[in-house]
Amino acid sequence: MTAHRVSAGPVRLKRAYEPAAAEDGVRVLVDRLWPRGIRKEDAAIDHWMKEVAPSSALRQWFGHDPDRWPEFRRRYAGRVHVDFPAASPHALGCGGAAITVSEGRIVTESV
Repeated sequence: MTAHRVSAGPVRLKRAYEPAAAEDGVRVLVDRLWPRGIRKEDAAIDHWMKEVAPSSALRQWFGHDPDRWPEFRRRYAGRVHVDFPAASPHALGCGGAAITVSEGRIVTESV
């Protein structure tokens, strides 16, 4: 798990397939599709924000190419901050701490 800082407090990234932990805080799934093989009752997800996930076009353009990571971050961050201010940990009532859960692989560099 990688810790990241945003203005509202720490955001940690974790795969949806990893078990929930007491220190996770509020768990937010940011993915357009529900993770395969995980029942919603067992996932310990507090918020599913599929509308905040990167667009299909952006994900396809990125293609997990490490050389495209800086541009992917710039494009995605700009979209989230403009289009989804309610996605901040503060707006979700996380008390400044949240964990973002993703079904896919996580790039460990800061977001």
